[in-house]
Amino acid sequence: MTNPGPRSVDPQRTVVSNLPRVNPKEVIPKALYRVSEVMTLLSMSRTTIYEQLRSGRLRSVKEGRTRLVPATAIAEYIALLEHEAARGSAA
Repeated sequence: MTNPGPRSVDPQRTVVSNLPRVNPKEVIPKALYRVSEVMTLLSMSRTTIYEQLRSGRLRSVKEGRTRLVPATAIAEYIALLEHEAARGSAA
């Protein structure tokens, strides 16, 4: 076998290697978030998140023993907070 050496370049490989690497987690948004992730996203304490879950203001699902919050529920909760803030400032 002949070693093609460092000067031999496959043009298709060069094009692919010049593309920026993309983290799949950045491309595909998550559908479900753990409570610890929701805490970070909403800048709220664990206690506050669980209070919102208990009161029904923030929806969640359970998978086994894990409590997960759908991304749609987070968006709805943020919209609820914005609506309440707008209503409160209009009074």
